[in-house]
Amino acid sequence: MSPRTFLLISILCGLAGQLESAAAARAAEPAESATSSYSLAAILDLAVQRNPLLAEATGTVKQREGSRIAAGAYPNPSISGSAGRGAIRDPSTGTRITEHTVGVEQPIEWPGKRLARQNAAHAGVAEATAALDAARLALLADVKVAFYSVLFAQRDAELATQNVAMVEEVLRTVKVRVTAGEATAFDTMKAGVEVQKARKEVARAQNTLLAANARLNTLTAGSLGKQFSIHGEFLLPRQELDIDRLTALALEQHPIVRRAAKLAEQAGHTVQLERESRMPNISVQGNYHREAGDESLVAGLSVPLPLWYRRQGEIETALGTKYRADAERMRAHIELEQAVLQYAQEVRTAQEQLLVFETGLLKQAEQTLTVARTSFRQGAASLLDVLDAQRVYRQTLLEYAQVRTDLSIALVRLERSVGAPL
Repeated sequence: MSPRTFLLISILCGLAGQLESAAAARAAEPAESATSSYSLAAILDLAVQRNPLLAEATGTVKQREGSRIAAGAYPNPSISGSAGRGAIRDPSTGTRITEHTVGVEQPIEWPGKRLARQNAAHAGVAEATAALDAARLALLADVKVAFYSVLFAQRDAELATQNVAMVEEVLRTVKVRVTAGEATAFDTMKAGVEVQKARKEVARAQNTLLAANARLNTLTAGSLGKQFSIHGEFLLPRQELDIDRLTALALEQHPIVRRAAKLAEQAGHTVQLERESRMPNISVQGNYHREAGDESLVAGLSVPLPLWYRRQGEIETALGTKYRADAERMRAHIELEQAVLQYAQEVRTAQEQLLVFETGLLKQAEQTLTVARTSFRQGAASLLDVLDAQRVYRQTLLEYAQVRTDLSIALVRLERSVGAPL
């Protein structure tokens, strides 16, 4: 064997070894590159754990808890003191001592003011807790809407892919008929154009799916990863909708209503606090003083006199806040009633449309396509007939999926308006 041949064989063996190593490395990485599939429950858990909106609302609750603790604290006393050398000069006795003074002061808060501040702080904690519940309710609803939007986008992509396969089958049939002299080359061109349109629809559907996935992934703060899929079913109402009962339930338990009520309550306690603050706090004082030739123990009170200003501005500001809170509470009631009525009507409309599809429209579109394709193969139908039937069938399936999506989203928004599962 010549040296050149030996060198060539060595190089080829080395390349083969590298290819085997690369293939083994790729085989060892399927877990990292595999696409994860998530259910709705798993995505909801991730959103609750990772979404910063809930973290922000939780931080507000902790802030209000701190304010509540501060509202129950008592004022701290203050101690003052001084010392120095002193002597009696007239008449001179030669007495020298260390003179000193010690003072103690304890502020005492007016009981009505303290009680109003504590009540306002407790209402603030309840308001922040209700705001946290409202934020969680809104987040879960947004995740569900995004989830069903992804389900629809997946269905759209599946239908677009199936349509490509069906149109390509029509193109093959046209080519066979052209070869047999039963069709013209123009029919082949028309079928080819339909194939290109179908492939274009696949690209559009894939882009829509990527955008829907991105929106859903954003709600979980990127926890789903760059490549993922979802699995699940669309929602269906389990019972007839009683609008009066749902409205009463929303006005009774919805977090937005509870939050508005606590804001109004907190504003009322703030008004009482400002009114009670017209009564000043007193301070109890005690002093012990010792100097050369004298020793004294003194007690006293310090009382500010509200002669010129009695917190008229603060009281008026608090009253304005209360009026605004009462108006917000009334507005929340009106908006919830309107939302329940609107989304209940959307649910009923989607149910009626769904019934039309399931009681005949889907079956008719499928039968029309089957007859058109069979007739086309037998030469009894034109290319235009089969393409129209194919287009109508795909559009019917897509509209059916859209109606199911609309029904699911309407149910989710109705649940959000009620504040609880239906």
